[in-house]
Amino acid sequence: MARKSPQPAPPIDGPGYGSNEAIFVEGRVSKRRAVARALERPYGSRCAGEGRKQFISSVGEYYYHRQNDAERYPEIFGKPGADYIAMQWSTGEDKRIDRLTQEAYAQGYLQPSDFGAVARKAVETVVRSERVTVRSCAS
Repeated sequence: MARKSPQPAPPIDGPGYGSNEAIFVEGRVSKRRAVARALERPYGSRCAGEGRKQFISSVGEYYYHRQNDAERYPEIFGKPGADYIAMQWSTGEDKRIDRLTQEAYAQGYLQPSDFGAVARKAVETVVRSERVTVRSCAS
């Protein structure tokens, strides 16, 4: 079954949509694709070596940008910017990524401490209600 390519949330006029915003919208699509690929890789590659490094890096990159945008847009554009960026990071693909991240956490493939401070804030929020049920990457 062929999956449709995720569509970005449409850019809007006004605060939150500046001259570079079209580039940022496409960047969000690219980050979604990269993290989706990482979350769809075989589970065995998530625990060690280069596979683990790529897995954590991809997940961290996605959540870093999502959290950073969530903090910066309100600072720059106020409430309209906050509303705009919340919409941009609330696509069906973002919800799927959150669900897969929750599953990876519950299965022991990642923990918030695997990420830098900015990404960690987002990951902590996403996995807050989850419980680790398996320690898949335990040594």
